[in-house]
Amino acid sequence: MNDPKIICEVLGSKYIFYRNNNEVVPHSLYILTAQLLQHNIISLDDIYIWLTPDDKVMQKECEKDLRDAKEYLRKLQIISINNKDKEEPPEEKENTSEKYAFNQKFGLCEALLEIGDWSNTQVLMKRLPDHYLMEQEPIALALSKLLHCILEPVYRENWKIGTKIKGKPIKPHHNLLSPKPARTFMELRDIAIPMLLALGPSLRYDSVLMYKVIRLAKLALASYGIENHRSSIPTSDNLYYDIITLLDVTILPSLSYMDCNCSIAEEIWSLMKLYPYTSRYCLYSRWKNETYSLYPELLRKRGDAEKQIKNIMKRVSKENIKPVGRLIGKLTHSSPGFLFDYILLQIQVYDNLIHPVVDSLKYLTSLSYDVLGFCLIESLANADKKRFKHDSTSISSWLQSLSSFCGAVFKKYNIELTGLLQYVANQLKAQKSLDLLILKEIVQKMAGVEAAEDLTVEQLNAMAGGELLKAEAGYFSQVRNTKKSSLRLKEAMADQNLAVTMCLLMAQQKYCVVYRETQKSHIKLVGKLSDQCQDTLVQFGTFLGSTLSMDEYIHKLPSIQSMLLDYHIPNEVAFFLARPMFNHAINIKYDQLRKADPNYKKMSSSAKQQKYFEAVTEIMSPVHKSVIPLHFPKVWEDISPQFLTTFWSLTMYDLYVPEETYQQAVNKVKQQSLNAVDANTSKAKKEQERYVTLMEKLQDEKRKQYEHVEKVLYRLKQEKDTWFLSRSAKSAKNETITRFLQLCIFPRCTFTAVDAVYCAKFVQTIHMLKTANFSTLLCYDRLFCDVTYSVTSCTENEAMRYGRFLYTMLETVMRWHKSKEVFEKECGNYPGFVTKFRISNQYCDNLDHVGYENYRHVCHKWHYKLAKAMIICLESKDYVQIRNALIILIKIIPFFPVLQKLSQIIEKRIEKLRDEEKNKRQDLFTLATSYLGQLKQRMTSGHIMQESEFHQNVDKEKVSKSSDSKNQDASSNKQNGETKDHLDTNKDVKDKEKSERKINRQSTEDTKGVSKSQNTSQNSDNTIQDKFDKDKTPKEEKDKYNRKDDKRDEPDRDREREREKRRERKEEKMIKEEKQYREDRYIEMVSPKEEPRYSNERSQAERYYEERSHYFREVRDDRDVTLNTNNSSGGISRHSQEPTEPDRDAKRRKVDGSSTKVSIGVR
Repeated sequence: MNDPKIICEVLGSKYIFYRNNNEVVPHSLYILTAQLLQHNIISLDDIYIWLTPDDKVMQKECEKDLRDAKEYLRKLQIISINNKDKEEPPEEKENTSEKYAFNQKFGLCEALLEIGDWSNTQVLMKRLPDHYLMEQEPIALALSKLLHCILEPVYRENWKIGTKIKGKPIKPHHNLLSPKPARTFMELRDIAIPMLLALGPSLRYDSVLMYKVIRLAKLALASYGIENHRSSIPTSDNLYYDIITLLDVTILPSLSYMDCNCSIAEEIWSLMKLYPYTSRYCLYSRWKNETYSLYPELLRKRGDAEKQIKNIMKRVSKENIKPVGRLIGKLTHSSPGFLFDYILLQIQVYDNLIHPVVDSLKYLTSLSYDVLGFCLIESLANADKKRFKHDSTSISSWLQSLSSFCGAVFKKYNIELTGLLQYVANQLKAQKSLDLLILKEIVQKMAGVEAAEDLTVEQLNAMAGGELLKAEAGYFSQVRNTKKSSLRLKEAMADQNLAVTMCLLMAQQKYCVVYRETQKSHIKLVGKLSDQCQDTLVQFGTFLGSTLSMDEYIHKLPSIQSMLLDYHIPNEVAFFLARPMFNHAINIKYDQLRKADPNYKKMSSSAKQQKYFEAVTEIMSPVHKSVIPLHFPKVWEDISPQFLTTFWSLTMYDLYVPEETYQQAVNKVKQQSLNAVDANTSKAKKEQERYVTLMEKLQDEKRKQYEHVEKVLYRLKQEKDTWFLSRSAKSAKNETITRFLQLCIFPRCTFTAVDAVYCAKFVQTIHMLKTANFSTLLCYDRLFCDVTYSVTSCTENEAMRYGRFLYTMLETVMRWHKSKEVFEKECGNYPGFVTKFRISNQYCDNLDHVGYENYRHVCHKWHYKLAKAMIICLESKDYVQIRNALIILIKIIPFFPVLQKLSQIIEKRIEKLRDEEKNKRQDLFTLATSYLGQLKQRMTSGHIMQESEFHQNVDKEKVSKSSDSKNQDASSNKQNGETKDHLDTNKDVKDKEKSERKINRQSTEDTKGVSKSQNTSQNSDNTIQDKFDKDKTPKEEKDKYNRKDDKRDEPDRDREREREKRRERKEEKMIKEEKQYREDRYIEMVSPKEEPRYSNERSQAERYYEERSHYFREVRDDRDVTLNTNNSSGGISRHSQEPTEPDRDAKRRKVDGSSTKVSIGVR
């Protein structure tokens, strides 16, 4: 019997005998064969040919099992509506134990593992289909027993539960030829890990072994210094990636077989949480999408689980959250992936399931929660789903539902956010902003930071206060239970520095939305995506400012210089992010300067304000330099870099204190305190104490804000003279306002609702500070005279903010219009209402300021201009223009329209628009209906005025008579050689007459542009700017032309204009000759002999300007600014002024005092 072949024939004859007799082979025969193979007496090839069944038969059986499982899964997904009462007979299951007993190859494999012959077992496994051997429970248990022996030494040495708890030791394998036990982690790689990979999902048969493997894996990672998923990956030779393979092939598939075993799921999570989300999500993807298709039994389990989850989801409601939640938890312990896919699919279809499903997920394991996070990202990233509705103008409802679900589930449960945030960042890198909706929902739910646009006036006032007032009165809903969730969001942002990445990407994406992402999209969708990007950016920036400590904020975000120059972030975004850094740095520097004074505790308020100004100057000086390269040098000839940074660095909190809002908040808390006293319980007493403390904090916050506003106003007073440069009078009138609106007002008034109010308040602040070279009147005129293009260029939310800005501006305008006392107090003798702009050191008398009645005329013109712009937008067929015009009209309805005729015109146009859009564009129909209802309510409640109530109409006949008398007096004085003061009056009259004739013609055209039927309003338009001074009188000829214009028909007006132009040129020539005559007469009257003092001063002036001839040549513009109603550039026309008389210059030199520079009128 020394010949191996003879031995194989003898053994083979026995195997054939048992097969032919249909008998089970004795286990002893398998052991004998295994022993012979282990000692190399026979070879596996020699004995294998005698074993049955054949490999091809086993291959076919394996394939058949897989096909049957797929067919079973397919039948479960078919919905049958016929023969519902007839159930299909249950599928007959084969007797697996009998099948196993008659398979001789299975028996030999089991025997090999029992004696510890791993090498021959591997050869045998390779001959058969994958995992086919290990799916047999006896073989899997035999391999598990062998693995216990191999893992025992290293497990006992490293795993310590406690001194009093002693585990049951496992004896080494009795066969010396079996694999040697492992004593170090690296020795596991040679034998134990290949065995575990071969075992695969059959590890489920021995849960104790699974625990050992998981614990050893954790110990191995801990030995490499890996404590959490943020730990760095070791570079040395280790088991880091071997464990990932083990999880993929063995541990996770085994969990799928173990129903309702939450403890083993938590143990697996304790290992998986040591890996970053990228590795975990890769494992989840393979587990959910690939593993089930490899094993027939898993396919059947998947089908059964899907059937159960469908039945459960049909019963989900608010009333049965607990029982349904327990059922969902039991199912997801073992197979979370595809179950969550079905749940998310239901949520996408039925958004009313969001809150019940979120509440029912409280019984999940930590592993299931992590898989849910992965499934959410996978669903969001599904390329097969359309992300827009069929009209391509709005976001799909499934994406909105998933975003809302994300915000709710991530707030309620501790699920890692890094993966989802990184997904949004990757989408932004790919210039796709649609998924910002997810970030918006997460920040709103987890941090309590709302992205609300339609704030009330009270809420906007509260937003100008401190943080406590904002929390009490500035939000729609009280921020509660967000401390823990906001901290988790903050920690997620810390991973991979996502906070800075998201901010910068959103800031850059704002313009990519318009110019790259949506080049072929509908304009309505472009506006929505732009608004979403803007709102999310502001919301996210607010979250960072309120959650991060200031040191963290400064450390994480780049400097303002870097944002502007390196990242090319727009001004409004860069300063929005940098403002907290400015305030923090200024306060720190202020404290340093204040405490450097030994008597800082007794320091006066003025001294504190000076220290604050010094701190601001030191901190903001580098910022001033950083904005210079952003614009052309010509820009800085009109406004200073200091003004630009001052405007962008301040907020509502810096300009005024919302005292009424503070008082309302205090009263509200006081009432709550009184209610708590009535309860008379221990809990009520604690609440009362809290309310009292809150009132004290609100009062203290208001006091601190008063001190802060005083310091800021002191700073502004110190800076205001350097804001607008006096390059020339023309610049002060035109370019300065243009730069101010272009670089400051328009970008910021559409940024947020709070910024819209800030812009209006800042304009008022500049006016109240009596800032030099800034015309408040011209600024308001440029803003109100033509808003058509501004309205057209806005998105929906920007239109709301722009309407809020116009509302606040109109509030100030109408407050001055309503009361003469208020106007005189806040506008009289203010530089902002000067009508003549001179170089900065010239004297300005009261005649250069707009009077109250003239201001009311200007307000009348502004209202007509606004009405004209709105009618143009409403009559256009463009969706955006109509929508934005309606939004703005709704916003400004408390102050516009207030004139009856304008109200009637707008009402008719809105009614027509409503009827046109009733069956076309429902959103426009809804807006028009809403506005029309509000307008009719105001018209019936007495808020509408007549023309005579709004401004005073001028009696032309009286004015004509007074003009004639004054002209006669002036001519007589001229003939009798009157002094220069009388000549001044006559000269001024001539100049005013010319401008008034233009006003009459242009105002007629303006009124026609608003409404052809509005003939009765022409007289009021003709007198919008009849005079700036009391001495300003029109001629009788002017009234004659006015009466003619009123009588003429429309076709004759063009011819009349041509004749008027020719007549005007003749009059200009006559006026010029008259001026020359007066100058010659004045020189004859005032000779050096008669007035030597004036002669000396004149020679000094000539020498002064000869030394500075370049300045004398350049500054030659002292012009009269006349407001009229028909100017395309904003309603301002300019008329040349004759040279100022020497006597008036002498008066101005007296005012200048010690200054050697003489101010004269120049052409």
